[in-house]
Amino acid sequence: MRSVLNRRRFLTAGVAALSATALALTGCTTDDPEPTTSAELSGTVTFWHAYSADSQEVKTLNEVVLPGFKAKHPGVDVKQVAIPYDQLHQKLITGAAAGDVPDVMRSDIAWVSELAKLGLLEQLDAAMPDFQELAARTFPGTLATNLYNGKYYGLPLDTNTRVLMYNADALAKAGVTEPPRTFDDLRALATKLDGKGVFAFADNGLSGWNVLPWIWSAGGDITNPEYTKATGFLNSPASVSGVQLLFDLYGQKQLPNIILGGTGGTPTSDGLATGKYATILDGPWMYPIFQSAHPDFKLQVAPVPAGPGGSVSVVGGEDVVVFRASKNKAAALEFTRYLLSEEAQLAMAKVGQMSVLKDLDVTAVNPIYGPFVQQLQTAKPRPPVPNWSKINDLLQAKLQNAFKGDLTVQAALDQAAAEIDPLLAQG
Repeated sequence: MRSVLNRRRFLTAGVAALSATALALTGCTTDDPEPTTSAELSGTVTFWHAYSADSQEVKTLNEVVLPGFKAKHPGVDVKQVAIPYDQLHQKLITGAAAGDVPDVMRSDIAWVSELAKLGLLEQLDAAMPDFQELAARTFPGTLATNLYNGKYYGLPLDTNTRVLMYNADALAKAGVTEPPRTFDDLRALATKLDGKGVFAFADNGLSGWNVLPWIWSAGGDITNPEYTKATGFLNSPASVSGVQLLFDLYGQKQLPNIILGGTGGTPTSDGLATGKYATILDGPWMYPIFQSAHPDFKLQVAPVPAGPGGSVSVVGGEDVVVFRASKNKAAALEFTRYLLSEEAQLAMAKVGQMSVLKDLDVTAVNPIYGPFVQQLQTAKPRPPVPNWSKINDLLQAKLQNAFKGDLTVQAALDQAAAEIDPLLAQG
């Protein structure tokens, strides 16, 4: 499932109950499983996910992936349970409070550290002797979403990222034929489009999903590498300069006011297709959206404009996690391995789920993946910390204050960093 339009949020109701249950569940031990053969594995593995029940993903899961696993492990039955995304986290909380969790789950990348902190997840780098081999095959940014306190509690399952999307006709109004490749190019495009009735760039929010590509590409960051401190990083000169680029475009009226939250203006998809916006950042899911709503529009893409830190985008996607309370741990771990196999990854790539395997040629399945695969080489995850939802909301609120004229960008990031530090200190 894609991470867009600031949709990735924790559903916090009931966490206290989950925490209490987790304390009981942490009595389970994490032991390296003994090597098993197909004949030794048996029983049922319950797999929760948020693929739409009538989607091509579920059809492929049922008709290709699960039969493929069954052929290798005939004694194991996988019971897949489709749960709407906006209900999945709450269902997990309710289930855990009652002692009822799945064996394996396709988890939003933002949930892994929270669930790990609560003691619900198996530490996979301890439970799987071949973890490092599996991990080495995946994009570094996707793997990092599973890290909590120096240990890995999941593996990447599917991924996505944002690239620059542009309208060649809108660029032509500025007298240019190439999309902006650098920060300076984007600034120059904005100047050339002044008075042309076209915004140089558009986005629909100021969350981490929206602003981190600019902060990272500017050479900044939101925290230190250990995810323990924001002061000195989020409010560093480099980080400020990344946000300042957007702030200046907004001041030039070259970035529409949907940046304040996505309402009251033309959506990015419609604006790009109709030539109102010259460029946006978005993901591979936009291809079918444009094909359906604007079939005559020729979408073109390029890397995120590079700053002093290079061209760096943000990682989206889902991870696969195994629960410590699983009663069929060996089979659950083996099913997890299979989900990362080329066979399973390729099958899901055919129905729109970008593979996390960096050496798998998914462009042979769908050529549109090419620019996203390239961008994933340098893409980074949002900080994999339990309080990310609170941090994200705080960051967006402070930046909205700046864009509304109440604070400078520096002051907004100073305040955000100071308030984020205690949230990071909670682990």
